[in-house]
Amino acid sequence: MKKLILMRHGKSSWDDPTQDDHARPLNGRGRSSAEALGGWLRARGYVPDQVLSSDSARTRETFARLGLVSDALFLPGLYLAEPGQMHSALTRATGQTVLMLGHNPGIAWFARDLVSAPPAHPRFDDYPTCATLVAEFAIDDWAALQAGTGQVLDFVIPREITG
Repeated sequence: MKKLILMRHGKSSWDDPTQDDHARPLNGRGRSSAEALGGWLRARGYVPDQVLSSDSARTRETFARLGLVSDALFLPGLYLAEPGQMHSALTRATGQTVLMLGHNPGIAWFARDLVSAPPAHPRFDDYPTCATLVAEFAIDDWAALQAGTGQVLDFVIPREITG
């Protein structure tokens, strides 16, 4: 069995409207959401042994604020990636539990593609910032990953754990 934690980055700052999108950091809410999600993941035992992330500033900062100790690969190809690009990166993963950090709209589309049945959650389709899906796959190697085979274990958005 393999487990995937599919997370959208935390809310980014628009304080400088001239700043390049790739370089935008998190805002205060994004930082606190990422920290809360890190605690939630640890409390539930969803601790990745590998991280595949976009190389943007906001995904790097989201990962740092999760407070997880794990090998992380920051991949330019995951910046604003479409589902096919995410699938390709995931099939090369080596971890038992992989955290993938990315961006909308691709991450929302990828989440829908992966699971056999979506969670009964009103925010699953729009996948707000820091939304996190945890799904399990009955495979021994990520290379065998097929669409529509993931079993949802959890789905959460920051407001549900930060109040």
